[in-house]
Amino acid sequence: MSTDVTTHVEVSEENGVLRIHLNRPAKKNALTQHMYQTMNDALLGANARADDIAAVLITGAGDVFCAGNDLADFLRHGEMNANAPVFQLLTTISSVHVPIVAAVQGPAVGIGTTLLLHCDLVYAADTARFVMPFVDMGLVPEAASSQLLPLLCGHVKASELLLLGETIDGHTAQQFNMVNKVVPLAELEQTVAEVMQALAAKPRASLRLSKKLLKTPFQPVPERIALELKDFLKILASPATQAIIAAKAGSL
Repeated sequence: MSTDVTTHVEVSEENGVLRIHLNRPAKKNALTQHMYQTMNDALLGANARADDIAAVLITGAGDVFCAGNDLADFLRHGEMNANAPVFQLLTTISSVHVPIVAAVQGPAVGIGTTLLLHCDLVYAADTARFVMPFVDMGLVPEAASSQLLPLLCGHVKASELLLLGETIDGHTAQQFNMVNKVVPLAELEQTVAEVMQALAAKPRASLRLSKKLLKTPFQPVPERIALELKDFLKILASPATQAIIAAKAGSL
């Protein structure tokens, strides 16, 4: 395990899973620019290691998943620009091909929630809460949440979350298609461990190409068929896929 004590993010790897653990519970895992940089570097590294890393897991220490931005740190850095670590992370998390899973054990505030919109699988404890109070803070939505939320739950529900800044629990988030499953807090770790084990057991090239297709912007059906066919033929010709098909054919 590698730990950067200055950023309060732990990055570890086990059995094909890279874990990014927010470990700043005294500050409710509020994110600093250093933390964003560490997370960004970890995601880029995982994405580059297609043969080694099957999936990434994001978790938080303590009772709060993430309280959003550390406002004092935010103000210390002055005027933000596109090169700031927070925006680098948003670009990275929205574009990597490695599958990303999140386990949310408590409140997720602001970017603590909007980061989840870029994850492929999200599991929440019954203690989780989700709120995006951007308007209340005199800000506007970020991380493409103004587009992703309406796609997930429709315009009127997205307006409740982004204009009114309403707090919702895990079960409501599941109804809004923001999380996959809600479980008792005591079961969250085991639930996510089983998911990560299942992902790690799957052919990694197929996982990444499938995620890439899922994240490709909407296009006419004939164009999507052609895109899928290109990737299908590519992966079909790989030795790993040929071996899997041969083994399954032999068991029939």
